[in-house]
Amino acid sequence: MEEDETLQGETERAKVEPRAAPGVGRQVSVSEFLCHCCYDILVNPTTLNCGHSFCRHCLALWWVSSKKNECPECREKWEGFPKVNILLRDVIEKLFSDAIEQRKEDIQQNSDVAHSLATFQKYGNDQMPTAPNTGRINPRGGGFFSGVLTALTCVAVVLLGYHWSSREFEDDLLVHKPVAKWTTEEVILWLEQLGPWASHYKERFLLEKVNGRLLLTLTEEDFTKEPYSIENSNHRKAIMAELEWVKTLGVKPPQNLWEYKAVNPGKSLFLLYALKSSPRLSMLYLYLFDYAEAFLPFIHTICPVQEDNYEDTVTKLLDLKDPSWKQWREFIVKYLFLPYQLIAEFAWDWLDVHYWTSRFIIVNAMLLSVLELFSFWRLWTRRELKTVPHRMWRHFWKVSTQGLFVAIFWPFIPQFVCNCLFYWALYFNPIINIDLVVTEIRRLETQVQ
Repeated sequence: MEEDETLQGETERAKVEPRAAPGVGRQVSVSEFLCHCCYDILVNPTTLNCGHSFCRHCLALWWVSSKKNECPECREKWEGFPKVNILLRDVIEKLFSDAIEQRKEDIQQNSDVAHSLATFQKYGNDQMPTAPNTGRINPRGGGFFSGVLTALTCVAVVLLGYHWSSREFEDDLLVHKPVAKWTTEEVILWLEQLGPWASHYKERFLLEKVNGRLLLTLTEEDFTKEPYSIENSNHRKAIMAELEWVKTLGVKPPQNLWEYKAVNPGKSLFLLYALKSSPRLSMLYLYLFDYAEAFLPFIHTICPVQEDNYEDTVTKLLDLKDPSWKQWREFIVKYLFLPYQLIAEFAWDWLDVHYWTSRFIIVNAMLLSVLELFSFWRLWTRRELKTVPHRMWRHFWKVSTQGLFVAIFWPFIPQFVCNCLFYWALYFNPIINIDLVVTEIRRLETQVQ
């Protein structure tokens, strides 16, 4: 009886007590952690979807040579971008620390391996925005929201382009209408656009019923006498300078963005896109090929000689001279390091004329400056600053080719299409650039984490 109880107790203890796993005390060998590419111990082991693990530099060399997203052993394609197996890496480095350190030193001394790793990582960074959502912040932002925003933007720009292409503006008529055919109301409109100070004299022109033909006969001496009696010499000089310009052109010269676009539709579209994508080359183009009409007003606006009063400013802008050395120094510094700030400063000076349009341009210039800083930051972190000259040369040829392409096919592009492109770049590019800036910030946060 006692023997039966003893046997039963031993049986129950055998069920409860765990058995020792076989081979716990055996020595772990390096051969169990070999890479199937180099047949050496795994360094920064990267595990693919199929379950096979390889040294990260071996996988990078394989990808650079084959350009295939597949396992070097079983040829199964991987999805996303392979990452280091942290658990496996920590185990190997703990068990075989000396061997890992020796291998890392050998790898760092191999320039081909370093180049392959950098290329492979660059490919991974480019693939990061399109990677599936794994619970982290999506670098591209809300996909549904971006799609809806893009659709609404397309609809808005088509409607806006149609609206502006089908509407006749009074200002547009003046820049195309000969001066001799101007009515009294059109002469008053021309006078008012010289500046707020000119509004003091519009009643005198209106009482005398000055039309285009009479305007062409007026001289500075006439303005000093009754009924005009313009006593301010700067005002007389400004009116006469503008009048001489009108006589030379035969029409009203463009004095704002919309009039300039009406007179030079192709040039305005070219400058808008060129200043956005390549501001330095565009300003160089203005200096070489459009010095008097575009570059001089531009540099005198963003780099004024001194803070003058309003009347002196009017006189200065009507009689522009070559920039001084002080202006050139200020311009060159901003040109090299902050080209988009020059565009923002120019738009700021036109706030009174183009209230909302200038604000869109200023915001877009700020966003483009941030994106340019992010580009330099990526080059710095990837140690690719030495590639800047090559990138600049490649960008120069790209912009030149695009400019030549536009110049050749410009006569065949419908005006409606040009208007759509113009207003897209002017009003909707800031929306796109906001999304790009947010994407860069989130990508930077992901890299820091």
